[in-house]
Amino acid sequence: MTASPALGTHPPATSDLLRSVFRRHAAGVAVITAAHGSRPVGFTATSLTSVSAAPPMISFGIGTGASSWPAVSEAAHVGVHILGEHQQELAATFARSGADRFGAPTSWREGPEGVPVLDGALAWLICRVVARVPAGDHRLVLAEVVTGDGGGEGRPLLYHQGRFNALRD
Repeated sequence: MTASPALGTHPPATSDLLRSVFRRHAAGVAVITAAHGSRPVGFTATSLTSVSAAPPMISFGIGTGASSWPAVSEAAHVGVHILGEHQQELAATFARSGADRFGAPTSWREGPEGVPVLDGALAWLICRVVARVPAGDHRLVLAEVVTGDGGGEGRPLLYHQGRFNALRD
């Protein structure tokens, strides 16, 4: 394999380049929740990854400037919710800075370990946080699955080109 002769003419990597490239990468949409004292917090994430089957572990990224970071930085447990294509507005609410994320019309309940569980998700997990790894201006959170429900019906919500999208056949 040979490199393209034009390869050297491209500018060095920047955060704008990374954003531009990942706008082309379709990703599933999740909402991560945690309890912060008596107050629920949460945010929309597209960085969710299955890490290990034994033990069952996941990871996600969160910016240290995010409003949910103080809660996630201290939380022993987090909730992970896989959103369906019918939940575009919920995804947008949890992505919007300053939004009342747990106010109406968001429907939720207190779940295992006191973690907020969103109603209507395709699937949800409660996970025990095992590590928060520094990664630039973010932290990569590793968490072991404690319990959950994968029985929801529907098709997943995707994020692509800066928008929430439905899966097409």
